[in-house]
Amino acid sequence: MNNSQRSTRLNNKTALSAAMLGASALLLAGCGAAPEEPAGSSDASGEAAEATVDYTGCIVSDQGGFDDQSFNQSSYEGITAAQENLGIEVREAESQAETDFGPNVNSMVTSSCDMIVTVGFLLSATTAEAAEANPDTNFAIVDDNQIELPNVKPIIYDTAQAAFLAGYAAAGTTETGTVATYGGIQIPTVTIFMDGFADGVAYYNEQKDADVELLGWDKEAQTGTFTGDFESLANGKTNTENFINEGADIIMPVAGPVGVGTIEAVEEANADGANAKVIWVDSDGFLTVNAGNEFILTSVMKLMGEAVEEVISTDVDGNFDSEPYVGTLENGGVALAPFHDQEESVSDELKAELEEIQAGIISGDITVESDASPQQ
Repeated sequence: MNNSQRSTRLNNKTALSAAMLGASALLLAGCGAAPEEPAGSSDASGEAAEATVDYTGCIVSDQGGFDDQSFNQSSYEGITAAQENLGIEVREAESQAETDFGPNVNSMVTSSCDMIVTVGFLLSATTAEAAEANPDTNFAIVDDNQIELPNVKPIIYDTAQAAFLAGYAAAGTTETGTVATYGGIQIPTVTIFMDGFADGVAYYNEQKDADVELLGWDKEAQTGTFTGDFESLANGKTNTENFINEGADIIMPVAGPVGVGTIEAVEEANADGANAKVIWVDSDGFLTVNAGNEFILTSVMKLMGEAVEEVISTDVDGNFDSEPYVGTLENGGVALAPFHDQEESVSDELKAELEEIQAGIISGDITVESDASPQQ
């Protein structure tokens, strides 16, 4: 990993933090080998770089890698923020396939890490095995709540809450009366977005006596469209082209970097006269996606960077616990991103309604339910 990539990530972190303040106002090189070490860790000569505290934080990505423009990248930004703000040493291991998970976690275990952050539901079994075998090492896992061990801190999100807002916003801005969503792999951390999105569309139809159609997900049957991976941009592009051909003009991919294929399809469709838009997930896509971000209506954000930094900070202070961190609209762990370049596509009336709905979800007056939501 080169210095330019790290600099880009840190710049993204700064920009993302600013966007999150706006959101509150509105409301995912294959490693199997040794980990790469950014500034604050050991340099190429083996000499230790300066660190403010005697603490090593380590992170292992899901198969999308740290440049996935989605949840791996957001989590990575959290540990680099801890490096910058707390002066910790950082080590990392980037996965490109599930076969990397075991070697990467083991490489962190042998690197004398004080905490190992693993990113993603798919790393659950590997994390549990490593944590049980190494009870003196603390772990945190993003997007998973299956492990009940005293040295494992789950970082989880009630993403359906923010996705509900996105579904309502999509239904309120569609020009064709049809919106769509699809997932990567059918796992709870994916379907929770799709459930909330479906409920938001349904709520709009109920409130407005409208008939906006949702393609790609049947919440009641828990069936829908999935690419089967978090890697193939071509699959994402094909799914999106199919949805556009069926009349959808707003598409929410829940598939990490696969969603870049959706943006490519939307760019091409719009060049031919369409007016399609994308709803991104995990991070504020307007800030993290490299091209086509002008077509992003909004994003369903999980503020993973903030949570990762907070969990590491707590551990540095000697106050680690295994109680799950649950991100919600109320505590700012999830949020709807600003509309950025699509600001004019969203009426003032709709913006006001979204603020009222968010307040209703926080107060409990509006119930958002998903079988995948964290049990609190």
